[in-house]
This record gives sequence, structure tokens and C-alpha cells, in this order.
Amino acid sequence: MLSRTLTALLLLSAFGGAGGGEGGPSGFELAGALIPAESIHAGGPPRDGIPAIDNPRFVSAAQAGWLRDSDRVLGLEYDGEARAYPVAILNWHEIVNDRFGGEGVVVTFCPLCGTGMAFSARAAGRELGFGVSGLLYNSDMLLYDRGTESLWSQILGRAVSGPLAGTRLEPVPLVHTTWGAWRAVHPGSRVLSRETGHERDYGRDPYAGYADSDGVWFPVTRRDPRYHPKEPVLGLALDGRHKAYPFTELARLDGPVRDTLAGQPVEVRFDALARSAVATDGDGGLLPAVTAYWFAWIAFHPDTEVFTAP
Repeated sequence: MLSRTLTALLLLSAFGGAGGGEGGPSGFELAGALIPAESIHAGGPPRDGIPAIDNPRFVSAAQAGWLRDSDRVLGLEYDGEARAYPVAILNWHEIVNDRFGGEGVVVTFCPLCGTGMAFSARAAGRELGFGVSGLLYNSDMLLYDRGTESLWSQILGRAVSGPLAGTRLEPVPLVHTTWGAWRAVHPGSRVLSRETGHERDYGRDPYAGYADSDGVWFPVTRRDPRYHPKEPVLGLALDGRHKAYPFTELARLDGPVRDTLAGQPVEVRFDALARSAVATDGDGGLLPAVTAYWFAWIAFHPDTEVFTAP
């Protein structure tokens, strides 16, 4: 496994930039943080060294000819509009501050944890704009909002330090799947353009080989050997209960999983070809589940239930 120092140097080389700041790491104040300050680590690039996309442009599916059917995307249908965010772009930016019908939505992706999550940008009575802090907790990205400079945990979906500490973001369901699978269901989907305003080689993966390795580049508070660290799981949180649906377990079944979590009916559907899973409620509505690497889900939710195929 690569040392944390070497990993940070490799990420600095890939993204460019260096620096820190006064106060805590990258200049953020960590006094009174809701997570242990000693468990917050610098990921390599400094604050905004990985630049968020603030003015996203979109093209039609026909104009996104560079996307192959097998390429990974985060698919989001919101306010009657479907959009696809290619992971090849998100690897370099991690955050897209987007808008649907005048409402702010922040789309996030952490390459180290394999987690794509979207949230309403409105919290604590205001609309927030987010940037990449350059800091990690349990190897997962910490966002920061530009208004108060509070730090936000992506997987926890809440602020963990700063004036808004304890405030939660409202999750917006999305699907982590292939471009071919998303386009088949949403042929009119728009696609995040590679014209981002930043010079990046979107044909190159700065994390090539990471998803197939055993290594976890940064410290985590808990390990669990039941599955490979990078085993994809669909993680679901309902009313304080957590459950993981490992893809290797879902792949053993011929149909959907009908389950109950926190007293609520849940159906999990797995697409083996697209290596994608979604969870719906009793009315068929999409739930804000997250596809994550096993190591990341168990680090944040050590109390999780785990689905195993009969």
C-alpha cells in the first residue's frame, strides 16, 4: 500500500498546486469539530486545488460522442429534467454546483470512496455554494461552503465544523451507473460538458488502478475483512438505521431484493451488466442510497446491517 506521503505527492502531481493556510489544515478552523480533529487529513491538493465546477454547461446526448456506453456516470433526474455527470470529469473536480429550475443542487463525487451523492444546496435558511477543501475524513472528501467556511462530510451529509456544524443537507437521489444504461432510460438526458472552464485531460484517469487494488490511501477509523475493501455496496440510511447491499451478494440473485429497514419496505434492484444498484420505497420512489466502497461504508457506519443472499 502506498504511504500517505507518497499518495499526497502523487495527487499533487496530478492536480497541481500546493499550499496550506493559517489556522487549521488548509486554513479551516477545527476547534469544536464534531469529528476528531486528529482524524482529518490533508489529501494533497490544497483548498480549491481540485476546482469545483460553478457554471456547468450541458450538451445533448448526441453531442456527447466522446462518452462510451460503458463509461460511468452519475445520473440525476430532478424537477423534470435528466442530467448525466461523467465520472471522468468528476474525478478532476469532485463538485458541481448546479441548478434545476432555479433551485441549487450540489453534485459530489469522492474518487477515494467511490461515492457519488447529490444534495439540495439550501441549508440553514440560505443557498450555499461549495468547494473542495482538500481535507479528508475516513478517506472521504470534506466539502466546505463558501459563505461560512464550515466543513461538510459528504457521506454523513452534514457540517462537521464551523458555524453550521450539525446542519444536515437534504439528499437528492441519483444513480451511479453506465452511460449506456442511463441513456436507455433517459434518451433526452443532457450531459455535463467537458467545456468546464478548466484545462484538464478528461481522457486520463488520475486514479487509474485504485478501484482494483486492496489499498486504502488514507487512514480510516474502522476496518472490516468480510469483503474486499473496494467491494461496491449500495448503502442505505433510513431513520438512523443503516444497511449495506454488497454487489457480490446481489449478483447471486435472479431478481430484486424485497426488504424492510427501519420498519419501511424497501426494494433493491441490481443491474449486473451496468454494475449498478438502486433502492426504492413502497411506492416505487427512488431512495437516496449511495454506491460506495465497502471500506468507506463500514468506516462511517460500523453499526450497519449487511444483506447476504440466501
